[in-house]
Amino acid sequence: MRPLKLTLSAFGPYKNECVIDFSCLGENGLYLICGDTGSGKTTIFDAITFALYGEASGSNRTSSMFRSKYAALDVPTFVELVFSYREKIYPIRRNPAYLRLKKNKSGTTMQTADAALYESGQCLADKDGEVTAYVVKLLGLDRDQFTQITMIAQGDFLKLLLAK
Repeated sequence: MRPLKLTLSAFGPYKNECVIDFSCLGENGLYLICGDTGSGKTTIFDAITFALYGEASGSNRTSSMFRSKYAALDVPTFVELVFSYREKIYPIRRNPAYLRLKKNKSGTTMQTADAALYESGQCLADKDGEVTAYVVKLLGLDRDQFTQITMIAQGDFLKLLLAK
């Protein structure tokens, strides 16, 4: 699995839409995400893992924490990940449950969690749990396996070194 493009909206510290184009980094698929403490590195891991599995990359965060506290109520919270796997391109979009402005702009309402996964313009799954199950089947990795072998957050590197 190689990430091609990641779009975040009102997610973590990002109050508006933010796009990361991984495709311009080449085709090797090995990326080092670095920066100062608090610069959003873990948010990128969380966004990729959330898009695929509906959960954070680490065990100390939940999807209910993903809505940006800086975002206006009318800005939607979502993550969109376009990735390639075995020569195919898969766009996936997922949003957590969050409080949003009502459509008539009089008060707020709870937006339910939702997800959709596509390939060649065809929807493969369009419910939160179904998308996760499809991703697990497609990649052959559940969330724990994915975060252990494909994305190693700075605090989890020791776990890799000590793993049996």
